[in-house]
Amino acid sequence: MTLTGKQKRFLRARANRLRPEFHVGKNGINAAFLAQVDDSLARHELLKINLLQNTDLTTADVAAELTAQIHGLEVPQIIGHVVLVYRPAPKEKYRRLSLQVAAL
Repeated sequence: MTLTGKQKRFLRARANRLRPEFHVGKNGINAAFLAQVDDSLARHELLKINLLQNTDLTTADVAAELTAQIHGLEVPQIIGHVVLVYRPAPKEKYRRLSLQVAAL
């Protein structure tokens, strides 16, 4: 699933009020971090991930690693040290945002 420009704009507007839920530090991205992000995406659909100053990774590296490791993940925006990630929820009861995105 590739997001259109209109869908990305909608997700960026929704993410404006969000605070980063996850932080990537000097330990980088490991299996436990990926499992937590995957679990949180299953419930929330839209997350911000912040890169701390002590990390060796760039935002592009983090975005590439997340999209490679988590199936169906999209990156609507990378700005500064923050990566915005989106994936439709697999369970129907958590699909509030993805229904609005699909309608665009």
